[in-house]
Amino acid sequence: MLTDDTLKALVEAIIYVAPEPVSLDALSRALEGESRERIKAKLYELMNDYAWPHHGIHIREVAGGYQLSTKPEHHEVLRQFVKSLKPPLRLSKPALETLAVIAYRQPVTVPEINEIRGVDSGGVIHTLMERKLVVTAGRKSVVGRPILYRTSRDFMIHFGLKDISELPSLKEFEELARQALGPEVLAAETLPAPEVEAAPTPEAPDPPSSVEPAEGPKESS
Repeated sequence: MLTDDTLKALVEAIIYVAPEPVSLDALSRALEGESRERIKAKLYELMNDYAWPHHGIHIREVAGGYQLSTKPEHHEVLRQFVKSLKPPLRLSKPALETLAVIAYRQPVTVPEINEIRGVDSGGVIHTLMERKLVVTAGRKSVVGRPILYRTSRDFMIHFGLKDISELPSLKEFEELARQALGPEVLAAETLPAPEVEAAPTPEAPDPPSSVEPAEGPKESS
């Protein structure tokens, strides 16, 4: 049996990642071994927690399930913020393949990228630089002094990485690419396996102090 804190955290995480409202039945299936009543109790604790005014989001019951959403009183500010955001970034399959080669072999030159991919990648690299996912990193000390390329800070932001040491396996990179940059699938079999050290696991923060639960959040109109 999971501890109360762990069960509550998992309920919250499941609702957060779900693209649609999550029913109690779905929560029970995901948390096999935990009683429906205990799961429901933790769900209502979360709803009470988010009902407090210092939270900008809350858990609402929608279409027979539960979903995290922003509170109506903040919608005008959020609407203006969303309008200021850049449109979602989409890349072609060749661009994703080239980006993966640069990520796992950086710093790397165009001839080296071409050799790995088997095709001319000059135009694709130009596109990646326009999207600010790739930047130059000086020149290689060989004949002709070709330009070296590496991933940028924007690349780290799009893939949610602290630094290059957190680069995942190629399979995981494919999934991250689909989520962050579009649905295209990387041709991983053409790429070298990465050799990176695992990032240290951060220490868990101290749990917040408990609050007196309310009767339950009022349904927003």
